Amino acid sequence: MVLKAQIPTDAGNEVIKDGTLSKIMETAIAALQPEAAYFTLEGGDRTAFFYFDMQQSSQMPGLLESFFMDLNAKVSLQPVMNVQDLRTGLAEMMSGT
Repeated sequence: MVLKAQIPTDAGNEVIKDGTLSKIMETAIAALQPEAAYFTLEGGDRTAFFYFDMQQSSQMPGLLESFFMDLNAKVSLQPVMNVQDLRTGLAEMMSGT
């Protein structure tokens, strides 16, 4: 999965000023255990992308609520494949399984 969290400027400024942004991000990284994490700007908002493995959709509340509650973030999840997943999927498609 790829999780995108867009943090509004006001909320981001607040957690930077009160010193909690680092703790919030470290907690998220520990929970997600991402293969990769990137931080950038999108549409003028601080934006984080986390690439991680989610086993069950029931994990969503535990993984996402901090972004909503602590950062007032706009959050999206999108399934993604790595190269091996693509190879496996294409091989299965071609073999008819």
